[in-house]
Amino acid sequence: MDFSLFYFADDSTAAGSGRYRLLLDGARFADDSGFRAVWTPERHFHPFGGLYPNPAVTGAAVAAVTTHVQIRAGSVVAPLHDPLRIAEEWSVVDNLSGGRAGVSFASGWHAVDFALAPEAYRDRRRRTLQTLDEVRRLWRGEQRTVRDGAGGTAQVRIFPPPVQSELPVWLTSAGDTETFRAAGRAGAGVLTHLIGQTIDDLAGKVAEYRRTLAEHHPGAPGHVAVMLHTCLGDDTEEVRATVREPLLGYLASSAGLVLRSESALAPDLDLSALDPDDLQFLVAKSFDQYFDDRGLFGTAGRARVTVERIRAAGADEIACLIDFGVDVDEVLAGLRHLARLRDEAAGRTERPGNALGTGARP
Repeated sequence: MDFSLFYFADDSTAAGSGRYRLLLDGARFADDSGFRAVWTPERHFHPFGGLYPNPAVTGAAVAAVTTHVQIRAGSVVAPLHDPLRIAEEWSVVDNLSGGRAGVSFASGWHAVDFALAPEAYRDRRRRTLQTLDEVRRLWRGEQRTVRDGAGGTAQVRIFPPPVQSELPVWLTSAGDTETFRAAGRAGAGVLTHLIGQTIDDLAGKVAEYRRTLAEHHPGAPGHVAVMLHTCLGDDTEEVRATVREPLLGYLASSAGLVLRSESALAPDLDLSALDPDDLQFLVAKSFDQYFDDRGLFGTAGRARVTVERIRAAGADEIACLIDFGVDVDEVLAGLRHLARLRDEAAGRTERPGNALGTGARP
């Protein structure tokens, strides 16, 4: 089981100049401690996730302060962009990092984001698969026929050439089994989460992904990464108290996604019609589910149970979302517990890079 850090900050409006300290200091820690990757998302026009309008830009920043850890988009909203632009930007990240770039492609879930490309919203799922395929082709050096500004045509390819001959790719799934199948047909990995699905649900979808992958790409190993909210410490109840208000706020800020996705709620739930007390009750209920079953919370020993359940479900990696509102210094201090959990899950007694400070991956 690999471990990585995942960012999707809920508040981009906080005062001060240190908005990206957790990203960069966390990335340095992940790099030195042998974590697999650092993921940053794409989000527009809202405080929820608003620190990350372009994962290629934040990925380039991570590349500048790390040596080993992989640098991934979690995710690029594919229908919003020309594949040429995606391939160019991530080739720059690949060059800056010495060949550590990777991209998960998402179809997008918020209609307002599509102010950047409103015509793409209706058929965004088809466009996502088409974009994934085209970015891969461009990455390999293939040319594309384009219409230029004078009305003529030209053959273009991306510059600079990437370091990696193949771009590692994933499809982002909010839990739709068909997305897991689509990733298998494409020979891509899957990036998913536990919003609206249980670990038992996940196991069935991963099995379907592996079956489809084997049918279309025999011998391909595949890869499933699962995003989990994470905060670890010395005492579970202390952690519960620490994360309660930040996580409640995070869940409330993303209520349109979180609450509509819960299987116990009607899919057409009108949040605007709810009484504030009812909305608070639903968010509080989601908190209990997240703390008990859908995140890595408490002590490393307690979280190990969830890690083993995720492993048994067939996943390869846990992407630990750490920036949901807990004080930055507390989060950074708690990363040592996460490193210990990672080592225990891997059967290690020493972390890679500790003795010599090299940060080399296992």
